[in-house]
Amino acid sequence: MRNTAAALAFLAVLILPPARCAAAPVVVASKSFTESYILAEIVAQKLERRGLAAERRFGMGGTGMTFDALVAGEIDVYPEYTGTIAEALLKDAGLREWEDISEALKPLGLVMTRPLGFNNTYALAVSPRFGPGKELRSVSDLRDAPPMRIGLSHEFIKRSDGFEALKRHYGLPALTAAGMEHSLAYQAAESGAVDLIDVYSTDAKIEKLGLRLLADDKEFFPRYEAVLLARRDFAESSPEAWKVFSELEGAISDGEMRALNALCDIEKYSFKAAGLSFFGLEGGEKRRKVEWSKLAYRTAEHLALVLVSLLASILAGVPLGVLASRNKFFERTILSVSGVIQTIPSLALLCFFIPLFGIGTWPALAALFLYGLLPIVRNTFLGISSIPASLREMTAVLGLSGMQDIKWVKLPLSSKGIMAGIKTSAVINVGTATLAAFIGAGGYGTFIVTGLALNDIPMMLHGAVPAALLALLIQWVFDGLESLITPAGLKAHLQTSGA
Repeated sequence: MRNTAAALAFLAVLILPPARCAAAPVVVASKSFTESYILAEIVAQKLERRGLAAERRFGMGGTGMTFDALVAGEIDVYPEYTGTIAEALLKDAGLREWEDISEALKPLGLVMTRPLGFNNTYALAVSPRFGPGKELRSVSDLRDAPPMRIGLSHEFIKRSDGFEALKRHYGLPALTAAGMEHSLAYQAAESGAVDLIDVYSTDAKIEKLGLRLLADDKEFFPRYEAVLLARRDFAESSPEAWKVFSELEGAISDGEMRALNALCDIEKYSFKAAGLSFFGLEGGEKRRKVEWSKLAYRTAEHLALVLVSLLASILAGVPLGVLASRNKFFERTILSVSGVIQTIPSLALLCFFIPLFGIGTWPALAALFLYGLLPIVRNTFLGISSIPASLREMTAVLGLSGMQDIKWVKLPLSSKGIMAGIKTSAVINVGTATLAAFIGAGGYGTFIVTGLALNDIPMMLHGAVPAALLALLIQWVFDGLESLITPAGLKAHLQTSGA
């Protein structure tokens, strides 16, 4: 792997992934839901069966992030759907036929295979625990339905062919919905926490959980035929790989896809096992098995992301905090900018960095560096600002230069506050680094993202628990460092004052 192999050897090497060459593996990506994982695994295995190397970049989040990575040349191919391409990517609801969509992709330098054989369209499903739901048969019936709790995927709520458009099409202006992770919606529906959710028609959990599908009686939803989306330059420069993709056209029926989804979602097998099953082979362990070797590897990745970004935040944050203490202009500017950065959603910031740094370690480190700045900058500023005026005046009496004042007086006296900011930044970075898995940077987030896609709580805990323990460990380490670097005189003063 380009972005992880050096994590165990030396942190700096992680920042410099080797450049790709002509013989590089085909980078196969997926979005973060079960079916996308399975299709991407099938593509990767088919490439390998033909003697072509494949690099897996699975679970990259939603449509926008995965599409941006494709356009930026960071991935080569990923499974997509004709309806999503037309509505979400091309912004043209009138595109329904494969030929028309394919033609519209040409100006973007993109190509897609013919449909893989199944149609995974959206549908609305009613929870079996919703009593009045037994009377609902179609989406039109929602007009006269009693009040209900609706939980829909964030993507379905936001997209142009999503919830708002459906309400206009069916005349349902009074309906409101809460956004939630798609895989968690099934659990919410099963428990009765929500009454209505959006589903994909090939989802295996529909039948297992007893969800009632509402008929699309006014034909709102377009066809969502699965295809493989790639860049035209890749297809032209890698004809062997493109030929492999083409051989999957028409190869997967609705029933076969539903069975493959069930293998992972219900029978709890790995994506590798599902891919092997598609080719009529057996293999692959059930995914609930704890793989300690992978845990150690992901720990090294996660620790490298946190420590490298934290070091960068310290090197930039402390000087910025010192500068902010110089005058009101610097104070307002530096604290305001660092505060605004902290309000940007993590996934959005990662997405913004894809065109600049691609996917993998670089954008993750950049985002973590920025998120780590505010606590360090603010605490450095507050620590220096809280130094009594009498002590500041002594530096002038002693004739200390500006740098001597900072080095011998201000930083030592504010060291406790600075360390508190560094500890806060470190803990924040441990948690935020789990999102780096969405752009292929590895770490504990790999377990969490996969667990979310499969609604597999043990898998999620496999990443969440070590992340929490790592945050505690880092805090304890910095508590020890704080005790070591705090000047003896300052310790005595703090003990005397009861601080």
